[in-house]
Amino acid sequence: MGFYNDVILPRLCDLAMRNAQLLPFRERVIGAAEGRVLEIGVGSGLNLPFYRSSVQEVLALEPSPRLVRMARGVSHQAKTPVSFLEASAEAIPLDQHCVDTIVTTWTMCSIPHAATALAEMRRVLRPGGKLLFVEHGQAPDAGVRWWQDRLTPVWKCCSGGCHLNRPIRSMIEGAGFAIDRIETGYIPGPGPRPMTFMYEGSARPN
Repeated sequence: MGFYNDVILPRLCDLAMRNAQLLPFRERVIGAAEGRVLEIGVGSGLNLPFYRSSVQEVLALEPSPRLVRMARGVSHQAKTPVSFLEASAEAIPLDQHCVDTIVTTWTMCSIPHAATALAEMRRVLRPGGKLLFVEHGQAPDAGVRWWQDRLTPVWKCCSGGCHLNRPIRSMIEGAGFAIDRIETGYIPGPGPRPMTFMYEGSARPN
């Protein structure tokens, strides 16, 4: 699994995240970031060109060395300075209350200990700061949830730990955040419903 996880999987993730249907989500979420930004799971750097002049600095956190190298290759497209943190979201190497905005895009599904990571995000986010997110997760329809629960054990083995059935809203609220705005729904089109129920919004520390 080493070669698959270290070489093949990062390329597959990059390819999957280039889906044109995800672009409007990416533009809205990244466009709302301000100040000093921590992006959780920067991946191959697909978000970096979308940061605006309202962002002073992007701290790009990513545990995969291969994906960090890929993201460095496109970081020159960013309109703001980018610093890379090769680390886990479960142990963010930053001081308390030191960032203005945290961004997660299709990341919470694959963090092994998501509750720990969200607690870390809350720790480093300043009072009054905001968590901006777009994630896929648990669907409201019983039939879709049935498939999500049964597919997840196999799916996460071949997709870098991705869970199809995480209840994103309750996870965020359970970590001490208050939801300011949230929109949910399936991505339009013929895509598989167990994989396409989206949560998009913003939250702030309680």
